[in-house]
Amino acid sequence: MEFNILSLIYLLASVTFIVGLKMLSHPTSARKGNAVAAAGMTLAIVGTIFLYNEDGETLGNYGWIFGGLAIGSVVGTLAARRVKMTAMPEMVSLFNGMGGACAALISIVEFDHLIHQPSLSQTFLFAGIEWPKEGLLLIILLGLIIGTVSFAGSMVAWGKLNGSLRDFSFRGQQAFNIGLLLLILGLATYMVVALPANAQLLFYVIFALSILYGLFFVFPIGGADMPVVISLLNSFTGVAAACGGFLYDNKVMLTGGILVGAAGTLLTILMCKAMNRSLTNVLIGAFGGNTAAVAGGIAQGSYKEISLSDAAVVMSYANKVMIVPGYGLAVAQAQHACHELEKLLAAKGVKVSYAIHPVAGRMPGHMNVLLAEADVSYEKLLEMEQANEAFPTTDVVLILGANDVVNPAAKSDPASPIYGMPILDVELAKHVIVNKRSMKPGYAGIENDLFFRPKTSMLFGDAKKVLQDLITEVKNS
Repeated sequence: MEFNILSLIYLLASVTFIVGLKMLSHPTSARKGNAVAAAGMTLAIVGTIFLYNEDGETLGNYGWIFGGLAIGSVVGTLAARRVKMTAMPEMVSLFNGMGGACAALISIVEFDHLIHQPSLSQTFLFAGIEWPKEGLLLIILLGLIIGTVSFAGSMVAWGKLNGSLRDFSFRGQQAFNIGLLLLILGLATYMVVALPANAQLLFYVIFALSILYGLFFVFPIGGADMPVVISLLNSFTGVAAACGGFLYDNKVMLTGGILVGAAGTLLTILMCKAMNRSLTNVLIGAFGGNTAAVAGGIAQGSYKEISLSDAAVVMSYANKVMIVPGYGLAVAQAQHACHELEKLLAAKGVKVSYAIHPVAGRMPGHMNVLLAEADVSYEKLLEMEQANEAFPTTDVVLILGANDVVNPAAKSDPASPIYGMPILDVELAKHVIVNKRSMKPGYAGIENDLFFRPKTSMLFGDAKKVLQDLITEVKNS
């Protein structure tokens, strides 16, 4: 009876994962979807702790279990509450890395159990089917390799996003990485097929090589590509977790891992499409490195500045204003001031909306979450295709810290590393106001020809301070 109840709980939890993931696809239901999935996970954990029973044996070790749950809950809650929106991408990378580490630890523990079995010719049960022990070893090794690569790679991504690590590469690194990966796969295949006497030593050699591969896999990838890498590593963690579900014949763990793996893969593909680049190009192209360059060698002219009072007048007497949020807005924590400016302009009869690029910020949905935090109406957030249709009839575009996603070189300069990437066509508006701290290139490390065009005016300064001053000027205009 207890087993049947636990199976029902696992089924319900799996359904909540699927429903929650579906609800995450729209901003209005995303928060509720996250809560639904979290409730399902809580139900699965509680059910496993109290209802698991195999051959008359329960889990035991409740002190360790609840101690770990308590520590993890406290650390996770404090970290989530204190993290700034600008630091959210590295937190996601850090937490994802912890998931990969857990999957790798499961493989290590289960390998230790396996080698102490009297015979590897025995079978193990999964989904009511007898599987050979060689199959179990294969799943253990897959979980180890994928989970370890995800952990090591995520730690590098975390360090690069918070500025503590820089891009690192050397001549022939891609060949080195490929050779290292082939060596890992070759050793794993040898273990499964031959099961040598030194299997335990070989297992930990594979573990060490997987850590090395994870580090060198992410080190050369440019900072602007970190969102794609995080998404890819997230899919790795999901696959590694699914291996754990296979090992334990746990349907909810298997379902959750498959969902994470599939969602991460699809998101990676969508982001590559949004940048008009292949995943291979992302992984070996080193786009977004630290060296700034003028895109395609375009001879840049002089730029013109606009005063706060003039910017306020231009926006106050416009019929339609489009705001383009970017990482500069997140850094300055200026979303609330931005929303206040929006409401003030709307009160003057100006139609205000926001143009959201798929890869704006440092992770997918970064700008959406940032603006939602300030209670900006979801209806005002326009996706790239909608915004591009609206730009020709827009009087003023206010760009707040965005750079590469509005760079015309993506359409006009074949020599540019971002050539072909879909961008926001802000240059089609009647007037463009760009707020930046300086003329320093964006995250991709290339100059932006938009800043030197006749319809563009620069408004330098911290986004929050500039918006607060604009609010004052608009009130007085």
